[in-house]
Amino acid sequence: MSSNEKAPRHPVACMSEAEEAVNTLRVALKRSGITLPSLRIDPASYARDVPCPLVELGRCNVDTVRLIAAALPRGLDEAP
Repeated sequence: MSSNEKAPRHPVACMSEAEEAVNTLRVALKRSGITLPSLRIDPASYARDVPCPLVELGRCNVDTVRLIAAALPRGLDEAP
């Protein structure tokens, strides 16, 4: 293994990290008044021999999209 490659992670640890990331995002969105009801780990991620978690952000209405866009910081080259 080269110095640039990461050591393979145990699938349980990998899935736990993914669940933690989803929970962190859920809390951050809630602080901004945003709820994504279908935010979760894609169940198919658990079915693989070596899980590689994918996060489902889900479908949301236009008002929620606007809330998310407003909560994100503006780009460095974008005028206020």
